[in-house]
Amino acid sequence: MTADEPSGTAQDDVPQTARRVAFEIERQLGLPLAPGLYLVATPIGHLADITLRAIAVLARADVIYCEDTRHSRTLLSHYTIRAPLRPYHEHNAEEQRPRVLRDLADGRAVALISDAGTPLISDPGFKLVREATAAGHDVTAVPGPSAALAALTVAGLPTDAFFFAGFLPAKEGARKSRLAELAAVPATLVFFEAPTRAAETLADLASELGNREAALARELTKLHEDVHRARLADLARAFADTPPKGEVVIVVGPPEAGEVSDTAIEESLIPILETVSLRDASRIVADTLKVPKARVYDVALGLKRRERS
Repeated sequence: MTADEPSGTAQDDVPQTARRVAFEIERQLGLPLAPGLYLVATPIGHLADITLRAIAVLARADVIYCEDTRHSRTLLSHYTIRAPLRPYHEHNAEEQRPRVLRDLADGRAVALISDAGTPLISDPGFKLVREATAAGHDVTAVPGPSAALAALTVAGLPTDAFFFAGFLPAKEGARKSRLAELAAVPATLVFFEAPTRAAETLADLASELGNREAALARELTKLHEDVHRARLADLARAFADTPPKGEVVIVVGPPEAGEVSDTAIEESLIPILETVSLRDASRIVADTLKVPKARVYDVALGLKRRERS
């Protein structure tokens, strides 16, 4: 063995790594926690994904607000964190927000967590942060797990620009209208979706956005995690009869080269609308340009609205 060759194996370093981790968490726990609001990211599945800093903040917080006290108690019990838990969710936010602000005014360290992942991402909390900062209280992010970013990074799709669209509307009409608005966004799209609606959402994505590359990530970081990568039409067929189980994130690639723009659709519609109905014009242009009829119809409606205004 030469002087440049490492001795031992990575396993030999495990006890030293454990000591360093223990030292760091003890150091963090020994620091005072300043008053203010702490937005703490928590695991989306695997309990070990929580950061050392997040554990230290939650352990020293005077009170922790969460979506579901029963759900969050599992995580806190795992790390022997005994700070009092109070509910803060979309149904009681208006009622609880003044109480949180009073806690902050009293000089308390208040933590806000969601059921999983980063607070405020498709979760309540925006108004609380705005009012807390307006009242002069410190608001601190304690970053960590995020289902949206986890899905984006494993999807195998472009990550240089992405747009988080959260949950789509549950009703088909509203969902298609929203997708029509997103069709031209020059970025990878990230959606949250309930497993029971995943099949119909995939079908609408294919019809409204075209047959783009996509991925459906399921149960991220959990025991049965899997990622299905395919074109939207193929994903829609794959889950048409067997909806996915567990938490779902859908990632859709950006518009592909050669995709037809709304401007091009309008230019094709204008002369045809002079002689035929809006519905027939939409069908003709859709067939000619090889784009979804629903999208052409929405563009035609927008064109008509602008003409009347």
